[in-house]
Amino acid sequence: MKPTRPYLSVIVPVYQGEKVLPLSLGALTLSTLPRDSWELIVVDDASTDDTAMLAANYADTVVRLPGKPHGPAYARNRGFEVARGEVVVFVDADACVHADVLARFAVLFASEADVSAAFGSYDSAPSDTGFISQYRNLLHHYHHQNNPGDAQTFWAGCGAIRSEVFASAGMYDEWHFPRPQIEDIELGHRIRALGKRIVLRPEIQCAHLKRWTFRGMIVTDLTDRGVPWARLLVAQGATLKSKSLNLKTMEKINTVLVWSALFFVLAALVFRRSQLLFGALDCLMPVLFINRPLYAFFERVRGFWFAFRVVPLHVLYYLLNGVAAGFGWLLHETIGEPHPDPTVQAFSEIGIKTWPPVPVNRGTGQW
Repeated sequence: MKPTRPYLSVIVPVYQGEKVLPLSLGALTLSTLPRDSWELIVVDDASTDDTAMLAANYADTVVRLPGKPHGPAYARNRGFEVARGEVVVFVDADACVHADVLARFAVLFASEADVSAAFGSYDSAPSDTGFISQYRNLLHHYHHQNNPGDAQTFWAGCGAIRSEVFASAGMYDEWHFPRPQIEDIELGHRIRALGKRIVLRPEIQCAHLKRWTFRGMIVTDLTDRGVPWARLLVAQGATLKSKSLNLKTMEKINTVLVWSALFFVLAALVFRRSQLLFGALDCLMPVLFINRPLYAFFERVRGFWFAFRVVPLHVLYYLLNGVAAGFGWLLHETIGEPHPDPTVQAFSEIGIKTWPPVPVNRGTGQW
């Protein structure tokens, strides 16, 4: 007998996705999990290209949002409101899941009742061949492959949550995150606050299609990830307590050492004392030593020259971490917690739960 409802609801939020959807949705169609065990919901976040028409060729339901883009948090929530599965799986539109991903999620949630949420990892074969793209995606791959098990946060690029837990946690915070930022990390904190278990399973993998640029990397690390994350941790009083992935104690030590090296370099320039450069070297050497497994990984998968070029980018990564932490703390102390814009805040105060208010036609799944 066929199931009356799918076990998994796969939700893909997308904006202007006509170039990536044939690849990402095509990858989902290759899933080894029987098709009647999962449904595919694509949420078109006010695209002006052929996103909706392309999505209709693959999806069971296409949710079309009018007006201007509202961000992935809002889009994922609207997808969840029409989902029927016991477990909701979030996949980014620029991610191509491996054929066994949905089956692995299904087995995980069916066999481990104490797991409320799980997420996977990018694989080691990002599609864009640019140096920055390769570095960013492989860095993500390395950290997730080397940190399996219980996690403190969540990742929506390829992650799944029991529907009842997602609803109990209040879904994504669409009010404070109108564009791609740390909406998944913040959700993970709320899930953990409920006493629920989140796990990282590195064998669940997808290929990333995003093309990274140097400027895009800096902007993302500061305005979209680092500063919002720092503000969140300061607001929760967890700046020093958090042990998740790149917030582990050793990563914080590396950040302090890199900034100390920078101060030595600046002092050498200001006071014209070259001896101070040895202080900078003394600070940098432990960072390079601590990260030797990472550099060895880069050399193993992309060669020595690639690994050599990674080092200055990785040092920059620690510098950006310091900027984000300092600026996040400053914003918290001077402005306080982030607030929605005044219009959104006004509608929130009178009880409207979504912004902008959009009528739901549950019969067709269209908005």
